[in-house]
Amino acid sequence: MRLPGPVPLLVAGLLAALAGGCSKPAPPSLPETSTPALALPTKIRFKTDWYPQAEHGGFYQAMAKGYYKDANLDVDILQGGPGVTVPQLMLSGQCDVAMGRSDDIIVWSQQNLPFMIVAVYMEHDPQALMLHEEDSAKTFADLDHRTIMLNVGVHWMDYLEQKYHITLQAIPMNYGIAQFLSDKTFIQQCFVTNEPYYVLKSGGHPRTLMLAEAGYNPYRVIFTTKGFVRDHPEAVRKFIAASLKGWDEFMNGDPSPAKAIIARRNEHMTDDFMNFSIKAMREQHITAGRPEIGERFGLMTRPRMQEQVDILTKLKVMPAPVPLDNFVRFDLLPPDLQASAQ
Repeated sequence: MRLPGPVPLLVAGLLAALAGGCSKPAPPSLPETSTPALALPTKIRFKTDWYPQAEHGGFYQAMAKGYYKDANLDVDILQGGPGVTVPQLMLSGQCDVAMGRSDDIIVWSQQNLPFMIVAVYMEHDPQALMLHEEDSAKTFADLDHRTIMLNVGVHWMDYLEQKYHITLQAIPMNYGIAQFLSDKTFIQQCFVTNEPYYVLKSGGHPRTLMLAEAGYNPYRVIFTTKGFVRDHPEAVRKFIAASLKGWDEFMNGDPSPAKAIIARRNEHMTDDFMNFSIKAMREQHITAGRPEIGERFGLMTRPRMQEQVDILTKLKVMPAPVPLDNFVRFDLLPPDLQASAQ
């Protein structure tokens, strides 16, 4: 989907100090030893890509455990949903920071949209193709001339066709599983953490092919606008650190504080469903990556970002490569991750 040209960012009004009345004597000066007033928390409106779910768990964990508050941040997590265009909301000043995929931000940068990746919260995208267990297709190469229900316009479809020399037919995603359940030959795009759960609960036997394993491997990222990060670099740095702390605890500690908020905000998120999603994220190495190939939680590297640029250019999604500095900053990461980014 092509986005419109950049929309001017809304400029926040500046606070003006009101002078005291002229008829009253000036108040006495405060002693130099007085404790200075605490700075007001920085407000950050964080937009998610869907309704509250376990795939957002680290952010809700940071909220529940007070990690944002401890960093002097006032964070409001705004839910997404079908038809929500996060880039337009951000450009119109309705949110400050959001989650997304690195390949999308790269393409938007080439279109001169002022977005900037500042961190990674998932080493691998949880998107996959969902098939029935008995389907004859066992690999991506077996999908030649198959029809797939997907989000039309996704770049990975072109990638699969070129890499495996196959032709795919696409039908638009309807965000349901009824067709899948009624047709043993049906294939659809899914989150490995999501739709397979519903299929299992409905008596089906799903199998997935992770798109990352095909080599189309974007990060799931935290991004904002160049203007916001320019004006609030320390707030963004603190937001990243608090969010990564929340994610580490959500995946490796007790996730119940985040799960409680998610369940309150989304009645469909049962404890069983969220446990399924967390288990899938662990088993598929989605958040922490694979340490045997040098991946670890929160790590984003220049070589892997460059690889994504090269893939998108080769697919002719972009007419020419875009410099990394146009769409990603590594200097806002925690120091240990910065040291490993090269």
